[in-house]
Amino acid sequence: MDAADEQRFREFVDARSPALMRLGFLLTGGDQHAAEDLVQTALTKLAARWRRVAAPEAYARQIMYRQQISWWRASTRRGEVLQAGPPEREARDAHHQSELRLVLRSALARLTARQRAVLVLRYYEDLPEQDVARVLGCSIGTVRSTAHRSLARLREIAPELARDLEVTT
Repeated sequence: MDAADEQRFREFVDARSPALMRLGFLLTGGDQHAAEDLVQTALTKLAARWRRVAAPEAYARQIMYRQQISWWRASTRRGEVLQAGPPEREARDAHHQSELRLVLRSALARLTARQRAVLVLRYYEDLPEQDVARVLGCSIGTVRSTAHRSLARLREIAPELARDLEVTT
């Protein structure tokens, strides 16, 4: 990588790292360290192919999806993180949105890795079912049924999300 490419790569990392960290955080179920590892792995692989990549952010996200799937399949790298249930009282003060994010993070962490991936890709990344199926290497029917079951599980784990967030299947 020459100096100009290195400078463009550094600018990309500075500009897009926060968005990639948010995606990594969602894909790992709220595990900050795993999210950092995921982003670092993606950026390392992207740097190696920087000159040949036309859409660096899309390429980095694809690396993150695939790397996370590899980690799930290994399943010895990390186990599921169990956390305490969401708060019992409903907060309607200025911190309500922050509390909702914490409840959502906790609820996502209690889903399986595949359920999290389907929800993140389908609703956070706003990918159509066909693209989610392609990224995860499964059928469209599997994506639909997993999304349906995952949303039902989220409503069960954290009913306050159903009232505050409009999530439809």
